[in-house]
Amino acid sequence: MANAIANKLQSIVKSTTIIKPFFEANFQKRIELMVDSPESIYLVIPDTIEDLAAVVKTANEERWQIIPCGNGSKLDWGALNRDVQLVVSTRGCNRIIEHAIDDLTITVEAGVKLADLQASLQATKQFLPIDPAFADTATIGGIIATADTGSWRQQYGGIRDLVLGISFIRGDGEIASAGGRVVKNVAGYDLMKLFIGSYGTLGIISEVTFRTYPIPEASQTVVLSGEATQIDRAMALLKNSGLTPTAADLIGSSVAKKLGIAAKMALLMRFQTITESIEAQTAQLTAMVADLAVEIVCYRDEAESQLWHQLNNIVRVPHSDEAIIGKFGILPTAGVELLQQVAIDNNSFTMLHIGSGIGILQLTINDVSAIETIREFCSDNSGFLTILTAPQSIKQAIDVWGYRGNAGEIMKTIQQKFDPQQIFNKEFVR
Repeated sequence: MANAIANKLQSIVKSTTIIKPFFEANFQKRIELMVDSPESIYLVIPDTIEDLAAVVKTANEERWQIIPCGNGSKLDWGALNRDVQLVVSTRGCNRIIEHAIDDLTITVEAGVKLADLQASLQATKQFLPIDPAFADTATIGGIIATADTGSWRQQYGGIRDLVLGISFIRGDGEIASAGGRVVKNVAGYDLMKLFIGSYGTLGIISEVTFRTYPIPEASQTVVLSGEATQIDRAMALLKNSGLTPTAADLIGSSVAKKLGIAAKMALLMRFQTITESIEAQTAQLTAMVADLAVEIVCYRDEAESQLWHQLNNIVRVPHSDEAIIGKFGILPTAGVELLQQVAIDNNSFTMLHIGSGIGILQLTINDVSAIETIREFCSDNSGFLTILTAPQSIKQAIDVWGYRGNAGEIMKTIQQKFDPQQIFNKEFVR
């Protein structure tokens, strides 16, 4: 069977790289967390969209199961998968197709690394306000498929607010598209949003058009730290203020300690605009919280960049093979209480974007009941908890998605329409 797969692939495409076994460490480690027999899987890396489509078409004809990915940094996110024959990586499809500088749009293939895209945009004094996990290695396709962005959502919104159009490979190997390459694009059904956060269940994203933004003139982060009750009061004041931070994150004591902040809770407010506006907003913020027992520290330049880089790594990169990382949503008013509840695990790391109520937590407790308690609290406060990465034993014992109502059934129906043979990540929607 294994040799037959390799021979078949080699016969249909010439630009495809086929690797077996998984010699690359990032793929090897993560695929072992997701499947039962990783030694029987091929890693396929086409370097053109046409070859990518040919691989999918053949997989559909042969009924091979596919896990799509980019650089493999999030291969272990989501539910366990079984009976997989191919991991299909888009990282070989890594061209920047068109950058309309004056229109603030850019079109790229899905395998482009975000870090490379940002470097290209920087030359034109533009950037893409996406700050995902594994920002140095993550590809555009993987970021979109997992809807993975971070603190910048406070100002710029989530992935859905930045994507103007996509192309994708359907289950039958045909190339389709949705959206367009211009900002004012309202024709037709917004099909592309189904693919954002679809985890490769509907098809393989092959090309993406984004809106971009000018790089801000200046940047400064103000950190408020203190007791939980004081930070909660500060959040309430900020909610009704006219301040316009590009990021506003609540962190617990474990994260604060790692960042060198001696407090039970802290609030990070990042302002990125012209210098005069930053100075005025910082002064307004300082005056607003003057009656609260909080410490105020400002970060600029390299110290500020390091602060946000460290925050991302502390919360979003697993500290061990046993770590459990989840994405949650909750009413921002319940954020402080959630962080206090999670802090029962002394090695927990939690971050909440206070504008959207979306956050990330990392736990070390190997206890399903504790996870369910946190999930129930989120649900009771109009939210959710999805497990991204965890040991197999945890994922076997819990519903990683935590769907409520008929959401799971709706996802199954949509997947069936896009991929009738269910060759894409079929175990992800159960």
